[in-house]
Amino acid sequence: MRVIGPRTWRTSLLLALTSLLFVGCSSVKRVGDHQYLLTKNTIYLEGEKIRSDQENNLLLQQPNRKLAGVPLRLLLYNLAKENPDSLYQTWLDKNPKRRERLAKLLSEKQVSRLGESFLVSGYSNFLKRVGEAPTIIDSVRTRKSRDRLSAFYRNQGYFNNAVRFELEPGKRKKRADINYHIRLGQPFYVDSIRYNITSPELDSLLQLNTEQSAVKKGQFNLNNFNAERERLTRLFRNSGVYNFQESSINFDVVGDTTEVARDSALQITLNVRNPASRDSLPSSNYRIHRFKKVNIYTDYRFDTEKEDLESLNYEGYTLYYKDRLRYKPKALIDAIFFEKDSLYRDLDRIRTNRQITNLNNFTYPNMEFLADSTGYLTSNIYLTPRPKYSLNLSFDVLQSNIQQIGTTFSASVISRNIFGGAENLSFSARGSVGLIKDSPGAITSELGGTVNLTFPRIWFPTNTEKIIPYYMVPNTRLSIGTNFQQNIGLDRQSFNTTLNYNWTSSAFVKNAVDLLNIEFVRNVNPDNFFNVYRNTFTLLDQIADQEEANLSPEQIVNFIDPNTNQLGIPNGAAAFTAAALSGQIPTIAADSLELVRSIEERRQRLVENNLIFTANYTWLRNNRTSNNDEDFSQWRIKLEAAGNLLSTVSNFIDFRKNDNDKNLVFGVPYTQYVKSEVDYIKHWDFPGSSVLAMRGFMGLAIPYGNSDNIPFVRSYFAGGPNDNRGWNAYELGPGRTNNLNDFNEANFKLSLNLEYRFPLVGDLKGALFADAGNIWNFLDNESNPDATFNGFRSLGDIALGTGVGLRFDFSYFVFRFDTGFKTYNPALPYSERWFSDFRLNRAVFNIGINYPF
Repeated sequence: MRVIGPRTWRTSLLLALTSLLFVGCSSVKRVGDHQYLLTKNTIYLEGEKIRSDQENNLLLQQPNRKLAGVPLRLLLYNLAKENPDSLYQTWLDKNPKRRERLAKLLSEKQVSRLGESFLVSGYSNFLKRVGEAPTIIDSVRTRKSRDRLSAFYRNQGYFNNAVRFELEPGKRKKRADINYHIRLGQPFYVDSIRYNITSPELDSLLQLNTEQSAVKKGQFNLNNFNAERERLTRLFRNSGVYNFQESSINFDVVGDTTEVARDSALQITLNVRNPASRDSLPSSNYRIHRFKKVNIYTDYRFDTEKEDLESLNYEGYTLYYKDRLRYKPKALIDAIFFEKDSLYRDLDRIRTNRQITNLNNFTYPNMEFLADSTGYLTSNIYLTPRPKYSLNLSFDVLQSNIQQIGTTFSASVISRNIFGGAENLSFSARGSVGLIKDSPGAITSELGGTVNLTFPRIWFPTNTEKIIPYYMVPNTRLSIGTNFQQNIGLDRQSFNTTLNYNWTSSAFVKNAVDLLNIEFVRNVNPDNFFNVYRNTFTLLDQIADQEEANLSPEQIVNFIDPNTNQLGIPNGAAAFTAAALSGQIPTIAADSLELVRSIEERRQRLVENNLIFTANYTWLRNNRTSNNDEDFSQWRIKLEAAGNLLSTVSNFIDFRKNDNDKNLVFGVPYTQYVKSEVDYIKHWDFPGSSVLAMRGFMGLAIPYGNSDNIPFVRSYFAGGPNDNRGWNAYELGPGRTNNLNDFNEANFKLSLNLEYRFPLVGDLKGALFADAGNIWNFLDNESNPDATFNGFRSLGDIALGTGVGLRFDFSYFVFRFDTGFKTYNPALPYSERWFSDFRLNRAVFNIGINYPF
């Protein structure tokens, strides 16, 4: 008798299901007679095959998308019944008594609704929705595609191009390719450019700016003409012509563009007409306008009667208000970029909108511009105040470096315009509860609160407007907060205060400065260290076991817990460590003594309280234009320094010192280090809604002066759902150490991530990823050579994790599930590093919200 193992059963079942899918769902199941399923588009330019996305995207019909060469969505679509409702009615009427029996069992209404149920028609509708209908070749759409290709090349100056298409039947029935053949012909060139402008003032403006024209002598390209229209519209609207319309610009092209033409030169005339007239009245010339008056309505409602408002003149502006003016005049006019007697500029209108929105005291402003016959403008700016107080509540589900899954609750109250200068004061409270990773039944909880005071300007003793003008949307935030956290067992309380400035220096560049960032971290349960860091305790206990025969009876009583026959926690472990380091156990080996010293240094670093005085600067450049833009790049550079202010003060004031000769402030040694980070993200958008995403990160924090190491809260870790997904958070590194501690961290990190995202079915997307990186100790008090960075040879310790993932797109957020494998593990011997852990039972499963980069 032959015994069939479970693996054989799984393979057989998979083959059977695959066979059923392909047999029951042929790709051409819904392709009728004399019809063809489109399998491929091919474009030939002058006989050469081209693969340009630009031309391919012009084609109105594209082949059904495939996954690993299989049209999965088409097969799912073909699984659906074509007319399930009709089939159901036919089934009911086939037997006259069937409808009657069902009606007695259910009801007439339920029998009718049964046809709409999931079992009858719902699953077919679902398959059609997540699937993809077959792309059947349509001659009308093919001709339109041909015409679009021809128009595309005409726009580039090939007026006499010729495009034809041919159908190429496939080797399998009812399938065909479409080949498009393009002959360009002779290109045409711009030979001369003249201008015909009806407005003398616009003509003068244009003559001063002809050198920047997008239309130049050379090969004709329609894109240049569109760019010139946009350029001139910006020029005129930013030079006082507030009502200029882009439709007033057109071009005359003169030349012989027939196929037999011998001269390919074109004469271009740029026309700028008068504005379109209304009510058949004669139109006037465009002219340059200046502001005569700027009115600001601070309490505007739709039912507001202007006659009931009071007014105040301030520095050339007129402010209208009801009962009393609730805002300081300067705070309002600083947000307005129109000035009396200045030229109208569309740029100033945009900046005014943006700055008023930044005040967070008004809804989106409404602006009105009224021109008189003398060329002057009156600007009316209507501001509708937001409510004085507002309450926000939120509930989130999250996943972090420590939490497997958790929930967060938050509430905030905002009080607007508290000092009359559009300042906002907010009180926020938050709480969270979550499950700790790798600790069944253990939970983490957090409770905190913050008070934020924001100013819509740079709040500083001296005037900074010349350096950071108001059009850069400056903002100052002063915050004070506290946080109580029960997490991995040590528990933690933190108190922080921040003075932060941020501004936008260009459309894509943002800047942020923490002039003062103070954080005090207090560990509540330092005696619980060895209960939390079990790996570290196991190493120490093993050393104690080796020395037990050499210990005196008194030492055994002091070190060993008789109930567990292990070092007692915390007193026994502390006593054994102190005895070993003080030489009271002379038989201990040198390497074991060094390990004890390393364990004690790490324990002290993780349980000690931290006082961190920092200042930092962050530069962020992101050229992403919208949430749907998947072809962008982002740079983030951060520089940070900690402890320098206190170190300077220590030169004039004698601080109290601890046993390690470190300066103390309020009984806590302050932290001193310098830190820099560079983070780069790049996305490439591919056809078929596929995206290739890449991220590179490098961070380094170097302790000096009053510190020998970096605090745990400011150090780096590796692994986890947003980092190297082949390892759990805090599991990777440092260097080639093999999960030496329960929570591994260091002060130097390199990381490179690559992910290819592609659609699967409906809102379900897939991903293939590769994550490389590691952490090391560098220029601190770590002496383990396996954990330290020692130049380029340490780059051989970079770990590689690869895997696959699923993304469920819910529009507002993306739910992410990733499976990562340890492809290259630097903690293993050299001969075993590649693919030793590349097994499903050694995989790491990560859950995340939104994309990691």
